[in-house]
Amino acid sequence: MKLLSLLFLTLFLGKACSDPKKQDIEAAVIEYVANTRGFYQKITVQGQTVQISTDRTGKEKTVATKISDADWEEMVKSFKMIDLDSLIKLKAPTEKRFYDGAAIANLKIIYKDKVYETTAFDHGFPPKEIEKLLNKITSFAKQDNEN
Repeated sequence: MKLLSLLFLTLFLGKACSDPKKQDIEAAVIEYVANTRGFYQKITVQGQTVQISTDRTGKEKTVATKISDADWEEMVKSFKMIDLDSLIKLKAPTEKRFYDGAAIANLKIIYKDKVYETTAFDHGFPPKEIEKLLNKITSFAKQDNEN
């Protein structure tokens, strides 16, 4: 009986301690903003919902839209692969924003009461480390424009 209890306890504790570094997207607020003088887009993902705003004043009412399960699973995988502490160190692959060739973009993730933010990069040309996540996030705005 002691052996059985010890085995059960070992399995239980082993499962509870598996990979504490993996972040849970459910506890995060992901905010993507891209803007120029004539363009503004803010996409906020919280839980399994997305809100899209094109009003930089914040007066526009946004409607939360549910993210499909397939898109959500893809986001969860992409989010777990990101090292939040390294977001500030990511380098932009292009510099089109310097001559109005692209909107200035920024990604901010609020996770467990801590804010993680990237430096500015070109809208549509994110750093490779966050490219999958941002492509999925910006696809929601494209879907919203089609409706």
